[in-house]
Amino acid sequence: MADREYDIVLFGATGFTGGLTAEYLARHAPARLRWALAGRNRAKLEAVRDRLAGIDPRLEAMDLVVVDATDVSALSDIAARTRVVISTVGPYVQHGEPIVAACAEAGTDYVDLTGEPEFVDRMWLAHHRTAVASGARLVHSCGFDSIPHDLGAFFTVQQLPAGEPITMRGVVRSNATFSGGTFHSALGAMERARQMKAAFAERRRKEDRPEGRSSRAVAGKPHRDKLLGYWLLPLPTIDPQVVQRSGAALPAYGPKFRYSHFAGTKTLRYAAAGAAGVGSIALAAQLGPMRNFLKGKVKQGEGPSETRRRKSWFTVDFVAEAGGETVHTRVSGGDPGYTETSKMLAESALCLAFDSTPETAGQVTPAVAMGDLLLERLRNAGMKFEVVD
Repeated sequence: MADREYDIVLFGATGFTGGLTAEYLARHAPARLRWALAGRNRAKLEAVRDRLAGIDPRLEAMDLVVVDATDVSALSDIAARTRVVISTVGPYVQHGEPIVAACAEAGTDYVDLTGEPEFVDRMWLAHHRTAVASGARLVHSCGFDSIPHDLGAFFTVQQLPAGEPITMRGVVRSNATFSGGTFHSALGAMERARQMKAAFAERRRKEDRPEGRSSRAVAGKPHRDKLLGYWLLPLPTIDPQVVQRSGAALPAYGPKFRYSHFAGTKTLRYAAAGAAGVGSIALAAQLGPMRNFLKGKVKQGEGPSETRRRKSWFTVDFVAEAGGETVHTRVSGGDPGYTETSKMLAESALCLAFDSTPETAGQVTPAVAMGDLLLERLRNAGMKFEVVD
């Protein structure tokens, strides 16, 4: 791997989140990083490179790789030339598999931002065994889906007595907005509910279970959390699946690990409005004309302004019980979907490229692939992981 031409190749840098990820690397990556931008439009790639050169003049001559996300031969070539691939090319269920397949074959580490459960399950079914054989680590969901939740649960487990059953809940709060790409991915996932359920069931049939232990994501019910003081609304995102899979892979999560995932609001009125809004969008996603209308209202490649992102924040509170003890922890940061997501994605790639990570292969979660090393990187980059008194 050390002999490969690049440490990191970034696919999708001409998109909104991909561009932010490129800017983060330009500002924070070590000088020794050998990296390139990849995409299908040279003119757009050159525009991104010019922007990066304004941050670091040394990047004026950085390599650009013109490649289409469907060109299997070209993707295989670039995967064989780099140690880590970053993909921000979504919706992933439509565009993501060829890059994953190329990395699995080449023994190349891979990270992305996906929050699409169907895509993650289908990639496990199709490419996990190949990646295990080649040594590739396929690490999905390395943005707000699902780093704060996965590493937050990982951090919380470390505060609990060892060897005891654990019951944990995560509660997300934020004032942030979303980009067109995120909205289109969410609509796509809602539209494909049946396919998503089928992929999950097939993976469950074929995936090994940990011996002598169990780890499950448990759907909670709406209620008021007396400890946190919030109304909780069950949040059916990919995050509890990621946390559950870390719990299954890591013995530190104890003999019986249970995790529930919620959005938190200060009032019952906001909780009810949120549930009604999500339900309405989910219903509209099933109807072609309504779905196309919504997609037309929010364009892909667009996102919130820098001013809006500077005002945004997120928190994820974790409450866990084990061995008669209750622990309250919190992960917090700035704008979750873009500023912090680009940070999390870039630091994940840098961690895989340069740190002495645990020895593993195949499709693995962020906590399994990087654990404490990524947690330390994110803390150094300004995200907070703390125990709340």
